[in-house]
Amino acid sequence: MMDAPSNDTTVATDELVIPEDAPTVVFLGDSIGAGLHLAEHQAFPAVLQRMLFEDDHPFHLINASESGRTSSGGVTAMPWVLRSKPDVVVIELGGNDGLRGIQLEDTEANLRAMIEMARAADATVLLLGVQIPQNYGDYAVQFGALYPNLAQELDLAFVPEFLREVGGVPEMNLEDGLHPTAEGHEHLARNVVSGLRSVVRAR
Repeated sequence: MMDAPSNDTTVATDELVIPEDAPTVVFLGDSIGAGLHLAEHQAFPAVLQRMLFEDDHPFHLINASESGRTSSGGVTAMPWVLRSKPDVVVIELGGNDGLRGIQLEDTEANLRAMIEMARAADATVLLLGVQIPQNYGDYAVQFGALYPNLAQELDLAFVPEFLREVGGVPEMNLEDGLHPTAEGHEHLARNVVSGLRSVVRAR
């Protein structure tokens, strides 16, 4: 059963008529990208598809996100993801690594591997910057810096602090305190829309 709020007004994206020649965008993420406990159309990737459709930048959406996925799982999934020949791959991974205290070097190596694989398949990469709670101390600081450093080094399209104004904000999350409500996903989409618009427009 879905835990969608009763006042949700998001339009289901299956009502959108996407032109056949529109670019294909794959979201490779974890439970946030998958919209855990919500209807599929409420997750931020689907909200972004609706936003850009209304902005005259339609795209075909493949949401390949999976709850519990780590960056290592993203590397494993990437060959399957690339079978769809995406024009854009949005990487929203690493949060589970951070919460589990995985070595930063391993997370960075996995993100780098995913980026290289996507680029080798002629896909543009949009990296979403992830942060973890500050009570993780120095590890949290170093973890947060990993994403902008990697984006700068590899000249990536990048959205810093993807979870800003949602992560850790009680009213934007479900009772578990970790997964956004439908309203939270709408806010995440607003955080990402400018960056995604730029890469979709370029394709």
